[in-house]
Amino acid sequence: MSNRELASSHTISVLVDNEPGILARVVGLFSGRGYNIESLTVAETDAAENLSRITIVTAGTPMVIEQIKAQLDRLVPVHKVHDLTMEGPHIERELALIKVKSTGEKRVEALRLADVFRAKVIDAKTDSFVFEVTGNSDKVDTFISLMAALGLVDVGRTGIVAMTRGGEAL
Repeated sequence: MSNRELASSHTISVLVDNEPGILARVVGLFSGRGYNIESLTVAETDAAENLSRITIVTAGTPMVIEQIKAQLDRLVPVHKVHDLTMEGPHIERELALIKVKSTGEKRVEALRLADVFRAKVIDAKTDSFVFEVTGNSDKVDTFISLMAALGLVDVGRTGIVAMTRGGEAL
């Protein structure tokens, strides 16, 4: 093994107070230190407790990931920081909307592939479709790449949401 450790992707879940400015502070922490955010999602998860969950996918060496987690943990409205990648089995999903403009055989092939990927047609016109596909990022990436040859027009992605398996809460 070389002296230089390899960077790897990590999914980090952060439980925070649902208040104005917290997302800007989290993003500022990353940009101020030159860390990249590959995916970012945030939503309220507990209205009664006024809590939100921020799910961040980032990459770095083990030392950088530890720095990121420690710095996140020091932000005032942060309650918990969990590196789901290191804590064991977890589930990750992403949703994408994919618009494809095609006719004839390409249209038929787009519908066939959508069926294989369990993508739903959520809008249909005589010359186009909008598909909804959910799954892990590799599945979404593969579906998008296959649609590129069939008339891909536009893509919208949610980013990754994740949680641990089993009965324990964050």
